[in-house]
Amino acid sequence: MTGAGPFLPGSTLGVVGGGQLGRMFALDARRMGYKVVVLDPDPESPTGQIADDRIVAPYTDADAMRQLVQRCDVVTYEFENVNADAVANAEGSGHVRPGSHVLRIAQHRLIEKGALVKNGFPVAEYAEVDTMADMVKAVERIGTPAVLKTATSGYDGKGQIVLRSAVDMREAHSELRRHSEALILEAFVPFELEISVIAARGPDGDVVCFPPSENQHVNGILDVSIVPARIPDQVRDAAIKLASGIAEALDVVGLVAVEMFVTTDGQLLVNEIAPRPHNSGHYTQDACATSQYEQLVRAICGLPLGSTELLSPVVMVNLLGDIWADAGGTPDWDAALGVHGAVLHLYGKSEARIGRKMAHINVTAPDVETALARALDARERAAGRG
Repeated sequence: MTGAGPFLPGSTLGVVGGGQLGRMFALDARRMGYKVVVLDPDPESPTGQIADDRIVAPYTDADAMRQLVQRCDVVTYEFENVNADAVANAEGSGHVRPGSHVLRIAQHRLIEKGALVKNGFPVAEYAEVDTMADMVKAVERIGTPAVLKTATSGYDGKGQIVLRSAVDMREAHSELRRHSEALILEAFVPFELEISVIAARGPDGDVVCFPPSENQHVNGILDVSIVPARIPDQVRDAAIKLASGIAEALDVVGLVAVEMFVTTDGQLLVNEIAPRPHNSGHYTQDACATSQYEQLVRAICGLPLGSTELLSPVVMVNLLGDIWADAGGTPDWDAALGVHGAVLHLYGKSEARIGRKMAHINVTAPDVETALARALDARERAAGRG
């Protein structure tokens, strides 16, 4: 790898992680004329099906990481559970964007909270919990309800337990300590709704943000995204300012998704950050001038960032393996795609398991209420219930 960029079409981009986010990144990158190499232990990963070449190895393989960097002009990643040491070791010989310093922050909740607080960003009250004595003190200070989480490896609602009262704390502490030595107790936020903003930042420091998405979760997994979010203009503007500030403060080159709570009194609290494409940004594929995946290509390659203009109200519905089970096999795509404005995005996964993200549908419409009704209808039809 040579040069500092910009890296123009014809260059080779690397992605660590072969899931659906990497797949959609690779699809846009190849459309723009880039070559793509993926590092993933599965030779038939969703990204591997699209990429020009594959390095089949564990994410923890430092030699494989170095090989990826040597073969590519720029390397990025599609999820946080990547070996940060391997990324850091590879950075010296090439461009890894976002850098390992951002990865280390995002993959450890205590480090993440500390970095946000240090830079003046609002978060819920929290406490580090190691021993049971720490747990008792934390519950005394923060109170209940509260949420006990593992500091690492938590995603889609995994690695966390809601404490309804102090009676629950010993069992919860024992359960989560089996998965992580470091735990964090967070105050339960009485929120009105959850939103997220995806910010893109180039190597020159230019920052643009996509419109906030209103997100609804089921069992900790994103279920529906509604854009534009049904929030006051001042909350929308504050959320964009907050996400932009985080991208700058953490020196992100690439994307960072900022999940936030909108409290009952209209305030914003940062929940989590993710330095990569985000499920709540799927809507950009069919409703924005630039998708989040093309934006990531532009950002890491040092190209001008694309317009984030919302061209139409849109709703995204997630399709889990449950839909396949409900349909008794292959979903009824014919019925689902009969819904006006529905666009299907399949992830190329061979096995549909309960709770596994398999696809999503975006529906554009003149207003969000129509888009929401149509998107939910499309999903019901896919499950054979329409």
